[in-house]
Amino acid sequence: MRIWYQSFTHEDESKAYLDRLRDHLRSVADPDTELVVHTLYPSATNVHPITEMRLGVQVVKNAVRAQEEGYDAFAVGHFQDSGLMESKAVVDIPVLGLGETTMLHACTLARKTGLVTIHPVFIPWHEDQIAAYGLGSRMTGVRAMTTSPLDYVAALSDRSVYEGIREQFVAQAQPFVDEGVDALIPAGGLPMLLLASEHGFNVGGAPVLNGINILVKQIEAAVRLKAIDGTAVSRRSNFARPSDGAMKDFLGQ
Repeated sequence: MRIWYQSFTHEDESKAYLDRLRDHLRSVADPDTELVVHTLYPSATNVHPITEMRLGVQVVKNAVRAQEEGYDAFAVGHFQDSGLMESKAVVDIPVLGLGETTMLHACTLARKTGLVTIHPVFIPWHEDQIAAYGLGSRMTGVRAMTTSPLDYVAALSDRSVYEGIREQFVAQAQPFVDEGVDALIPAGGLPMLLLASEHGFNVGGAPVLNGINILVKQIEAAVRLKAIDGTAVSRRSNFARPSDGAMKDFLGQ
């Protein structure tokens, strides 16, 4: 099994993070699974919805490329899931996103889950995700740290930066726990990877989910289920195929 794992970072800016990510993916994946990490440039260093839109276009094109190159699945390793829905519509291989997959799995573990994102700008973005996925009664809210993607890269080698981010996460998670939330999601691949070093991490008994692990195991399962019984994305409505003309226009062919 060969899976394209789409990171929203770039080698020149985030080498330490990508090295850690690749090691972590190897430790989580089954022995017969190869997860190939691909990057984007310009990356998601600038925190803004317009950046997400730009990157989403690249993601859809990369999903098409992944299918053409014989990958078995395409993983959007970015909690905002930019380009996820459009990618599902244009390729036949399984496509899963970090945000949707983590939130759906959280529903099997807890009745109420709170999201802690990396920056306040993403609060409305995640609220829109929750609404789009029909999880408004299960994802009870979004709170935010005040961090940037480059903070997480620094935290991989600087313990004081790590402790600062951890303290911010706990500070934002605690009000959720006080309100009765059962589980917590760090809304981003960067905090997920950073906090993965703490096995069984929880805040007040509420488990902190590592969506990277969930995404890897779920996308392996999606590939195997398709091989077993042909289970694939529905083409009836939201993920109906675009016409050949629409695809040519999009790809610039």
